Amino acid sequence: MRLVVARCEVVYTGRLSAHLPMATRLIMVKADGCVAVHSDEGAYKPLNWMTAPNHLVEGEGEWVVSNRAGEKLVIRFEEVLSDSRHVLGPAPGLAKDGVEAELQRLLADAPFVLEEGLSVLRREYPTDLGPVDLLCRDPSGQVVAVEVKRRGEIDGVEQLTRYLERLNRDPALAPVRGILAAQAITPQARTLAAARGLACVEVDYDALREVEGNAPRLFPV
Repeated sequence: MRLVVARCEVVYTGRLSAHLPMATRLIMVKADGCVAVHSDEGAYKPLNWMTAPNHLVEGEGEWVVSNRAGEKLVIRFEEVLSDSRHVLGPAPGLAKDGVEAELQRLLADAPFVLEEGLSVLRREYPTDLGPVDLLCRDPSGQVVAVEVKRRGEIDGVEQLTRYLERLNRDPALAPVRGILAAQAITPQARTLAAARGLACVEVDYDALREVEGNAPRLFPV
């Protein structure tokens, strides 16, 4: 992790154009290549960002971050106040709360709730960024990665995007598409998911439990 505090301006071009005028900001460069520009307010959400995979070129007083989609983030520095690097080590991943863990289990038993004909290949499929909740296959044979959340927000879309980038590096799996599954999904998350070609499915927790309760059993209980 690299943390840079600097007076800078930021220009983004790609799906749209955006400009941040000169001000003091925090720039985070993560080990996976993600670049995020933060102010001293606005909670966790960055003012602008570029997700991995990226290509960062450091020039005299300027950084240029670009990707294969043609997006570009240019950071022009007036003064660098601090520049530090930190090794965070392997990330164990976020432990899911009880509802998310139960949703994942229920969906693994009834993947047709997400999409007709979907079958589960594996739960908690490992990647170097953490486990994919459900790795599935659709009737056409395409692999589908499912990220399960209690509430679907932009962070969930970003997480699923990172998983897909890793999964699509494996020729035995590619091409892999993604589904964000949650009890509720915000409009912002839906918009970002649509822009990235991801599907969103809202699931009814109580209905899933009824499906499980009505499932035939080999032995009576």
